[in-house]
Amino acid sequence: MVVTESAILWGSALTVVMAVVGSYAIRFRQRLAQDRERKGEAARLGIDRPTAQYPYVDAERCIGCRACIEACPEGDPLGIVGGVAVVINGLRCVGHGHCEVACPVGAIEVGLGDLKSRADVPLLDADLQTTVPGLYVAGELGGLALVRNAVEQGRRAVDAVARARAAEPAPEDDRYDLVIVGAGPAGLSSALHAHSLGLRYAVLEKEESLGGSLLHYPRRKMVLTQPVPLTPWGTLDREEYVKESLLEIFEGMVADQALRIAFGRPVASVERIEGGFRLETPRGPVTASRVLLALGRRGSPRKLGVPGEELPKVMYRLIDAASYRNRRILVVGGGDSAVEAAIGLSRQRGNEIVLSYRREQLVRIKKKNEVAIEKRIATGRIRPLYSSRVVQITPDAAELEVNGGDRVRLENNEVFVFAGGVPPFDFLRKIGVRFGGADRAAA
Repeated sequence: MVVTESAILWGSALTVVMAVVGSYAIRFRQRLAQDRERKGEAARLGIDRPTAQYPYVDAERCIGCRACIEACPEGDPLGIVGGVAVVINGLRCVGHGHCEVACPVGAIEVGLGDLKSRADVPLLDADLQTTVPGLYVAGELGGLALVRNAVEQGRRAVDAVARARAAEPAPEDDRYDLVIVGAGPAGLSSALHAHSLGLRYAVLEKEESLGGSLLHYPRRKMVLTQPVPLTPWGTLDREEYVKESLLEIFEGMVADQALRIAFGRPVASVERIEGGFRLETPRGPVTASRVLLALGRRGSPRKLGVPGEELPKVMYRLIDAASYRNRRILVVGGGDSAVEAAIGLSRQRGNEIVLSYRREQLVRIKKKNEVAIEKRIATGRIRPLYSSRVVQITPDAAELEVNGGDRVRLENNEVFVFAGGVPPFDFLRKIGVRFGGADRAAA
């Protein structure tokens, strides 16, 4: 039998094609198996159902190409199960929207989860108005993360206020058209837009400088955003900013546009009056036809409620990790704030870091933080203590319960607690704002 040169070439080409296709098929099947396993684990941990922003997938249009998965900076909100993209770790989604852009068939859209069933999110209409007419909410207090979302919501709420104001006669007193509470990204965006529309407005900020929750971020922390216009001032044109750079930009915007912000003026209460609201502050009352709350969700730090927590070595914020060296430090928490603090402290000379978290693994952190802490754990710079909780703190140590029973005593110099914050929900409920869940069912 004579083998021609053509046959040899075709045979070689077929071998190469089969090798490539076979290799791809093996990797594809492995990824599918991994995604199924991740989906099952997420369901077991209770993190598969998103609670705020997340990607809706149209299963009939999805072609299972993984473009959305590869585009997501957070790594594992999505996976392929049954041939279509599905939400796996819903808590990881922070609303970047890259998946939506990357999908070649338009089968995915980033939106809100079922906020109406959540007891920690106020009920809002399409204009971001609460169940109290004339009272609006913008920013993360409404359930969305990212600077971009806060900026866009601030503009939407002010547009609604401007429309309502245009349909009304001028007030007979000197009340403001709008009072904005909070000078974080949502509050600043609202003020900028209100200023450009010619509304009579004021911003009340309890801190002595602007930034809202950004003020309490650690030094040099990266802040996620996306290119977003701040008309008429300009545009935030990057996806990440160092905290200090973003605050400097905001300060320049306030000065350039001469925005009216009253610093060091916390709002103690908001009550309905005829035709508007009365806000009580330490410097006297302020009246307005409408109020926009841009408060954020953190509120005051959540305490552990254990003996010894009042000791001076227990802290709830880390501003400058470089000031801690040659220390034994316990970090409590499993979110991004705790992980970033542990990573920052572990980079300082001589520190011994233990990270205590009540769950059996970290499930709520950004992908880049997950990669970073895994490296620090692998090199011994951070010692994780999962399924643990602090039961007592003493001047030179902390006692923890591990795996529901065993007690561990850890000697330490400092304890940093990142257990989240106590949001200003009671403040809103006193005004009459209803929330999802039981509040909604009882309405």
